[in-house]
Amino acid sequence: MMGSKCLLLSVFLILISIHVSVSLKTQEPNLKTSVFLSPKFILGHGHVQNKFYLNVDFPKGHIALKEFDAEVIDEAGNSIPLHETYLHHWVVMRYYGLLKNVSKDPESETELKSFIWVRNGGVCQETLGQYFGLGSETRHTRTSIPDPYGIEVGNPTLIPEGYEERWLLNIHAIDTRGVEDRAGCTECRCDLYNVTKDGRGKPIRDNYKGGLRCCYHGTKCKLKDGFNGLGARGLYLKYTVKWVEWDNSIVPVKIYIFDVTDTGERIANSTRTNERIGCQVEYDVQSCGSPKCGDDRKTSIVIPHGGDVIYGVAHQHSGGVGSTLFGQDGRVICNSMPTYGKGEEAGNEAGYIVGMSTCYPEPGSVKVKDGETLTLESRYSGATMHTGVMGLFYILVAEPTGNSLASIQGVQSVQQAKLNVYFLTFVLVGVALALVLGFAYVLKTKEEEQAYESINGQQPYALDA
Repeated sequence: MMGSKCLLLSVFLILISIHVSVSLKTQEPNLKTSVFLSPKFILGHGHVQNKFYLNVDFPKGHIALKEFDAEVIDEAGNSIPLHETYLHHWVVMRYYGLLKNVSKDPESETELKSFIWVRNGGVCQETLGQYFGLGSETRHTRTSIPDPYGIEVGNPTLIPEGYEERWLLNIHAIDTRGVEDRAGCTECRCDLYNVTKDGRGKPIRDNYKGGLRCCYHGTKCKLKDGFNGLGARGLYLKYTVKWVEWDNSIVPVKIYIFDVTDTGERIANSTRTNERIGCQVEYDVQSCGSPKCGDDRKTSIVIPHGGDVIYGVAHQHSGGVGSTLFGQDGRVICNSMPTYGKGEEAGNEAGYIVGMSTCYPEPGSVKVKDGETLTLESRYSGATMHTGVMGLFYILVAEPTGNSLASIQGVQSVQQAKLNVYFLTFVLVGVALALVLGFAYVLKTKEEEQAYESINGQQPYALDA
């Protein structure tokens, strides 16, 4: 009996080893991961943080970025829920900085004057040049880039002499503990911040009810009467970057960020001004008094260069009910829908958008043409008024290159090989399991026969007279 149990255990261990060996062989071996913390920022009740941090920690070298995730944590590493600290947005921007100027001071005039911005593929002129950026939805929105694609950075042949590649991080967070109107504070309503001038000291126009101009760094949202809190606390943006070393098998992608407020206006050879050109970034949603009605805003945008769309996602604020990007012929390129939280814990906060659905088309299945006119639609509920909302859409586009088709076919071959391995493993496990069950049945039958023979061979007990 003991020998049969040992044999069954041996067969089971063989099955486990088959499954584990296959799993290990199919993992991506070259993907690297680094976790960084932003500089610490201090937030008291109702206060706003909106700083730009220069030369933040970031992977170095000629690499392909594969994923970027972030969240707000406290000094103990605990995740902070949105109803305590609302993450309006974070963005990561790329630039070249002079080697002789190394400063992490966001107010450094020397560093700012030596900037050479390295913007994304477009299309906004004076804003939205970031490589990555999300808001309240950051914990449950996928940012991973599938193989064989990647965002190429750190190419030494493109960096001007005397410069190096650096990264800037902007964090806009609002402490809503103890505030009078939490939703109003997160939507940056000007009356709650008691401001008449924006962050540059420019008067705020009378019809501007709320938005970025009213909740700039250092402002404070109105607290409840008589509220006494526990004071300020230190926070960080924890960000996780995944990447691989660059090689010729990787297909580069370009980042495009579209804005539903884009008027199409562009100024040739413009220098940065205080006014936004074309892309207004934010807008207001008027109340129609019913959850059945809403604000449906559309704009047309020309994408300069086409290719295969391999990723898409929208960015909306609370009140958003979805966004869609259409091709010139009306086809749906990507439809991105919000997920709202239902609880209190971080990542599931009721009333907040905690995730946006993403699009991952099969390679080559969704294409855009050079100069194609796209239509962006952003939809919000009109049940209540919303100020300073956004209707952005991110897509990643792989332009046709000499090695892109070969790389895609190579990845498809690898994926097919993995499927073949999984199928073979399934068959082997099935066969082995059938053998084990069959062997166990034989052993059980044999043991029952032996027991029966043993009983029949026993002498009956004699009764005492």
